[in-house]
This record gives sequence, structure tokens and C-alpha cells, in this order.
Amino acid sequence: MLPPTGFKETKMEERNTVERAMCQNGSADLDRDSAKTDKRPVKAAVLHKEVGLMSAVCLIVGTMIGSGIFISPKAVLLNSGAVGPCLIIWTACGVLAMLGALCYAELGTMIPKSGGEYSYLMEAFGSPLAYLFSWTTVMVSKPSGLAIVTLSFAEYASAPFYPGCSPPAMVTKCLSAAAIVFIVTINCFSVKLASYVQNIFTAAKLLIIVVIVAAGVVFLAQGKTENLSNAFDGKSVSVGGIGLAFYNGLWAYDGWSQLNFITEELKNPSRNLPMAVLIGIPLVAMCYVMVNIAYFTVMTPNELLSSPAVAVTFGDKVLYPMSWMVPLFVVFSTFGSANGSCFTAGRLAYVCGREGHMVEILSFISLRRLTPSPALMFNGFLAILYIIPADINTLINYFSFAQWFFHGLTILSLIVMRFTRKELKRPVKVPIIIAVVMVLISCYLVLAPIVDNPNIEYLYCAIFILSGLFLYYLFVYLKVKWARRLMRPITTHLQLLMEVVPPEKCE
Repeated sequence: MLPPTGFKETKMEERNTVERAMCQNGSADLDRDSAKTDKRPVKAAVLHKEVGLMSAVCLIVGTMIGSGIFISPKAVLLNSGAVGPCLIIWTACGVLAMLGALCYAELGTMIPKSGGEYSYLMEAFGSPLAYLFSWTTVMVSKPSGLAIVTLSFAEYASAPFYPGCSPPAMVTKCLSAAAIVFIVTINCFSVKLASYVQNIFTAAKLLIIVVIVAAGVVFLAQGKTENLSNAFDGKSVSVGGIGLAFYNGLWAYDGWSQLNFITEELKNPSRNLPMAVLIGIPLVAMCYVMVNIAYFTVMTPNELLSSPAVAVTFGDKVLYPMSWMVPLFVVFSTFGSANGSCFTAGRLAYVCGREGHMVEILSFISLRRLTPSPALMFNGFLAILYIIPADINTLINYFSFAQWFFHGLTILSLIVMRFTRKELKRPVKVPIIIAVVMVLISCYLVLAPIVDNPNIEYLYCAIFILSGLFLYYLFVYLKVKWARRLMRPITTHLQLLMEVVPPEKCE
């Protein structure tokens, strides 16, 4: 992968060349034939507004509820020290996700561009900082997140075939790669199809959560409250431990900002963006807290910590002989979360390519399907690469501080633009104290684990992020000619191969 370059001065010439080649290869004939039988107006080669309120809520809920609630309870409990602090942290993480999403709702309705944090950092602080976000997120955070969710999917999907032992790593990784390929194919085929898949799998994961919560309510009614009666008896924890507990809890809530990545494809974003946030995030927070309470009605803290799969252990204790439902629906849940992650990650790479911060081919869209297929394929390719290492969780933990660093900067941009961009319309306007609190909390989440346990890996992550400045100076600011000469034929051949074109500008 070569660093970003810009090709604005040759775009029209390249597009004309590619279109002539497509005609020679028969693409133009196919288009003429289809035009004879289909009298519908031809859509412009842009990403269209096809995501309504229901799909927006399903995207938030479906992306947030993935593998986290079935894996993270152990990490949150381990770092919080007792049942009571564990439940408080789960609730607090829901409140943080809600406050952060409200700040993002103001930004998304004020700057109705796709790309999430990238677009807001660009508007408030300029190109270099936005580039650092795109460099870190497109190359590491998004694809590694997709990789870890699909690995969870693969573990649960393959577990029934290996009773009494863990599935081989090779099987898990191959199944994870196959899932990534399948999800990328769905997203490249159709935006509506990807939305339908998201809606269906969101309904499935809500169903299994209802089953778990209902079982917990039954046990509570029967007086199974031993683990909740002495909820605050446990070991003392450090400041860094609380920070790690929040990291793992917020990992389960990760997805609260996903809708901002597709603002340009959202119908009536000034209404549907805040509405989806107000519906989706409280629903997820309620589900998470209730599920954790249900876990503690039948499992002691030690049993929960020793369980390799908390939800499956719960199912074996409560739902037998129907305990097979839990791993099946966990498979559905992780698949839906991976689909949502892929959907939004592709839009970020697409916007970065459009702005000249990634290679131009990433900004192209399919001429037939009107999807950002090059960006989606690129994200899937990187995710498959991240499956190869033995322990991707370590990568996630060390790059979590970078995620919250950019969250804090993005919310800081809201404060800055209250003074520097007063002319912008704000359909949603949150109290500025909320933004200030979120910036301070972001600083804590960035610094506390580093201060408590200053590993050298944090320095490596910081060096990787800052290395983006060198790439920015060389390939974006200077726009070195040899990179453009190298990428021009590659872009043209990839454009012919995938039948993609630069997006049209529509008023």
C-alpha cells in the first residue's frame, strides 16, 4: 500500500480513457441493452441517500452489540474488582457513549459529510490532523476491529464441531477470513442489501438478549441474589485498573459514533441522526446492564472469570437442553456487528480518498452497484492481514488510547467551532459543559493506563501515528511526482478491472 497521493489534474483524462476502454470491452453495449429494457432514469454515480431511521437505529444497535457483551464481562469484572463496581462501570460506559454520541450528533448535523471524525477534524483543525486520524483509523483501528469481531464469530461458529476443546487456530482464522470475504461481497453488491442484512441480524441479537434477560428475571424472582447482595466486596483496584475496565466496557459500546461515517447516505440527517442516537444507545445500555445482572444471578464472579465464553456457560446452566441457542445467536450477533463495521469503515476510506489523503482509487464507486467497492475491499484485505497475528487483543488494547485521543480531539473541535464557525447552522446543539466533560474523560482514558503501566508498546503506537506526518508532508503536501507517475497506471487498470468511476458532483 503506497501512502496517499493526489491526481486531480489528470482525473478527467483518466476517466475518459477508462470509459473508452469499457466501451471496447463491451460494458457500454451492456448498458445500452439494459437501457432498452429498463426505462427507469439512470442514477448519478454517487452514493445515494438510502438509509432511513430504522436502518440507522439498526446500524447503531447492530454494530454496538457484537462480541463485547459476550466476552468483555470478564475483563470489566477482573479490572473493577467486584460485582457492584462492574455494574456501575457498565452503566457509566453507557452514559459516556450517550454523551459522546450527542456531541457527534451536533457535529454531524452541522457538517453533514460522511467520514465521521475525519470530516470534523478537517473542518476545525485543518488537513494534517485529519490525515493522522485517517492514517491511524483506516490502516489499523477499523480493519483490526473487523478482524477481532470476525474471529469471535469464527470461534463460536466452529465450537460445536470441537466439543470438549477449543477449535484449532487455523480453522478459526480461515473461517474468520471467509466471513470477511462474504461480508465485503454483500456490501459491495448493494447498499440496500447490506442494510437489510444489518436489520435482520440486529433483530436476531435482540432476541437472544431478551431470552437471557428473561431468564435472569426468573432467577431474581426465585431469590437468586447471592452474588448481588455483597456486590461491593472485593479486591481494591488501581486508577489504571479502572481505566482498563472502562476500556473493555467501552469496547462493548464501540459503535456509538458509527452513524456519523455515513451521514451523506442518511435520509434527512438533521432529524434521523439525533433520533437514531436517542433510540439506539439507551436501548443498548439497558440491554448490557440487564444482561450482566442476568449473568450474576446464576454465576459467581469466579465462575464468570474462569468461563471461556460467558454467554455459553450461562446457556448451559439455564437453557439446557436448548442451550445451543446461545452460541447460534452469538454467531448472528457477531456477524451483524462485523457487517456494520465493514459498512462504515468503507465510507471512511472512501472520503479520505476523495479528499486526497489516500490513494485515489479508494474514492471511486461501482458504476453498476453505486457502492464504494474499492474502499470496502481494501478494508477487508487489511482485516484479513490482521487475523494472522497470534494475539490481536494486544493490538486493540494498545491502540485504544489512540481511539480515545481522537474522540477527545473531535469533541474539542465542537468547542472550538462554537467560537470559530459561528455561522454554521446547528440543528442539534448540546450544552457546552457536556463537551468539556467528555474531553476531560477522554484525557483520563488516554493517560491513566499509560501512567499506571507505562509499557514501551504505547511509544510504538505513538511513533506509528506520528509517522503519518512524514507521509503527509511527502505525498499530500509536496505531492511528489514519482508517486503520481507510479500510481496513475495502477489506478487505471484497477478502475477497468473493478468497473469503478470517480464520484460525480451533484448539487
